[in-house]
Amino acid sequence: MTSRLDLNADLGEHDGPPPPPARALLHIVTSVNIACGAHAGDAESMRLVVAEAAALGVQIGAHPSFPDRAGFGRRIVPMTMAAISDTVAQQVSELGVIASRQGAAMRHVKPHGALYNLASRDRAVADTVVAGIIRTDASLALYAPHGSALAAAGAEGPLRVVYEGFLDRAYEDDGTLTPRDVPGAVLHDPELACRRATTWAGSGLVRTRTGRLLALPLETLCVHGDTPDAVAIATRVREALAAAGVSLVAALQP
Repeated sequence: MTSRLDLNADLGEHDGPPPPPARALLHIVTSVNIACGAHAGDAESMRLVVAEAAALGVQIGAHPSFPDRAGFGRRIVPMTMAAISDTVAQQVSELGVIASRQGAAMRHVKPHGALYNLASRDRAVADTVVAGIIRTDASLALYAPHGSALAAAGAEGPLRVVYEGFLDRAYEDDGTLTPRDVPGAVLHDPELACRRATTWAGSGLVRTRTGRLLALPLETLCVHGDTPDAVAIATRVREALAAAGVSLVAALQP
């Protein structure tokens, strides 16, 4: 049984003030990945989520994506490698400036949606994403799946890589996330999420969509802020992990 885990959420995926579910999640999670305007959010949402996260002691991270507001960053946008590096650097830099102006620190980066998935399997894209992060701040950590191209690129960057798993998404047998257009790809049951979290924390194993148990080391668990049952899932998982003796601590907290 691991003794500690980080619990993270993707937030700021709205314009202006955070809606009630997002604010509720900020009181549950230990780190937050804040949308940087390319797939969702704006300067005001970034400022407000940073302020609330900082006040609550929640670790702050950037959540850059392909420039795809119409598709919520879930579509691959054809771009040159230079353009991908530029957009990652610009988005991460913008959130970093907003955090700095409020006396807060940005500590990590987690790519969003299609960019996360593509970089996880395509080493050239992964190297480009990492280069964009390093151009901004080489001290930032990178949230990435264990065994992925993104994790390998980050480690060789070198960045501190934090291995991530998902509470509300189904997995394929190769360790990739089940595509969202496949029935059952998004999980909604808080009790199922609890069982997954405690099994994962205890054994390092996660059950795939086909029923196979897959070894997938992790240091942080994610719940998507736009999952309808996100607050219930995060609440029950936090309770279950605490009952199992797992401390919920931000990934980069000593």
